[in-house]
Amino acid sequence: MSTPAWTRRLAWTERLLPRTLRGRIMLTMAAGVLVSQLLGLALWAWQLNETAQREAAQAARQLALSAVGATRFFSDLPVQYRPLLIEQLRTMGGTRFFLSLNRGRVPVTPLPETTLLRTVTTQVLRTLRAEQSGLVSVDAAFSWAEDLAVTDDGRMLGDMPDRWVEGATLLLPRPAPLLVIQIEFEPGGWLMLVTTMPDPYFLDNANPLTRDRVLLYTATLVTVLLLVLVVARNLTRPLQRLADAASAFGQGRHPNPVPERGTVELRRTARAFNDMQGHLQRFMEDRERLFRSISHDLKTPIMRLKLRTELLDDDAVRADFHEDLDELDMMVKGALQTVKDSDIHENLSEVRLDRLLDALTAPARAHGAAITLDVPPVTVWGKPLALKRALGNLLDNAVRYAGDVEVSVRHEAGRVSVVVRDHGPGLPEASLEEVFEPYVRLEHGREAYGEGSGLGLGIARDIVRAHGGELTVANAPGGGLVATAVVPERAPFGHAGEVRMAPLSQGPA
Repeated sequence: MSTPAWTRRLAWTERLLPRTLRGRIMLTMAAGVLVSQLLGLALWAWQLNETAQREAAQAARQLALSAVGATRFFSDLPVQYRPLLIEQLRTMGGTRFFLSLNRGRVPVTPLPETTLLRTVTTQVLRTLRAEQSGLVSVDAAFSWAEDLAVTDDGRMLGDMPDRWVEGATLLLPRPAPLLVIQIEFEPGGWLMLVTTMPDPYFLDNANPLTRDRVLLYTATLVTVLLLVLVVARNLTRPLQRLADAASAFGQGRHPNPVPERGTVELRRTARAFNDMQGHLQRFMEDRERLFRSISHDLKTPIMRLKLRTELLDDDAVRADFHEDLDELDMMVKGALQTVKDSDIHENLSEVRLDRLLDALTAPARAHGAAITLDVPPVTVWGKPLALKRALGNLLDNAVRYAGDVEVSVRHEAGRVSVVVRDHGPGLPEASLEEVFEPYVRLEHGREAYGEGSGLGLGIARDIVRAHGGELTVANAPGGGLVATAVVPERAPFGHAGEVRMAPLSQGPA
């Protein structure tokens, strides 16, 4: 059955999102600020563009009217006076244009066209044609001073004396774009007018991403993220403490009550957890005391029944009674042993697994058991006696039911795996989880070893889980059974202290 498309999209989205609540809060706030800034920037850019277009069109019309007046004046002058007047204007000033008379149109290197430049040149051409009839040809473009030739023999604007051009252009401290108007007012007579716009840097007016605005947007985003980081930290820290306490309690540890601090919701959550933890703790202690009492009190009547069976005359009946009472006695002893092995009060400390495994296997090796150790020096943080009982149960089972045993330790990503592999008959696949249940013993186990109550693997799993790890068994590819106990290298809560493991549950481990 194929996975629905929306489920695949949801899983893909989950992989992209941060895993922590703090990260998701910061991502959401950053995205919200960025979207609001982009929307504001788009609105601001539209308003700037509208204003810049309107103001540029008005300025272009005024410049075009001035150019019309200059053209009319030159067209009315006698031809021999025109060069004299231009030289006088260049030397003494009197007009906002740099003027040049040419016999033909001078090629101009234009600026890359933008909407604002096109608005200005279109308005200039429209005004020139509307205000002065009889013009042979007109042209308008923007250019930079260093690229602008002002005479038909190729002389550049930069080659002209500064006093000629400084009144009509702006070259320092930052060059401004120059509007170049060329008007053919008579055949063979071209008048070039060069000037800056009334606002020389009018192109910047339509740019929403100026340095000042970018700095403002960046400062706003950084400020919001810092504030969100503080708020998210204050919100997630109590949740992390609550999660740690819940995890500790779920593993049978009894952490201190969660501090009831923070917002009203966080205080109510912490108070509810503390109340729940107290109720469950009292329930578990009451159940443990009851279980101990019942198991202990059953031993006396069992012993009395055994004595009474000796008075029976029928040997067959007496044997049946003895068998049933022995089975009952074994179950009671197993229950007491379960509580004893699972409810271990000791402090966390560093445990050298290589030394522990060597000590556990030494007696069996001394008696001729084939045990191979591949255990590098490795240290974990845990309860020494509890780990000794858990690993001892695994090794005892392997030696008892298989003989040849291989023990290895792997260390990766802050977790340590103890692998016990035997070369016995293995287990049916359907029974790999069943063997962890109390009092479960499979047929070949009973045949190989008649004694035992079927509690060893369950106790071992409870101990490993109490250390924040997991115990699994699986059939090896080449035959035999592989038991793998994985425990964290460090304590789940990072400090030593008296902790307790919950008693073995009365169901699947």
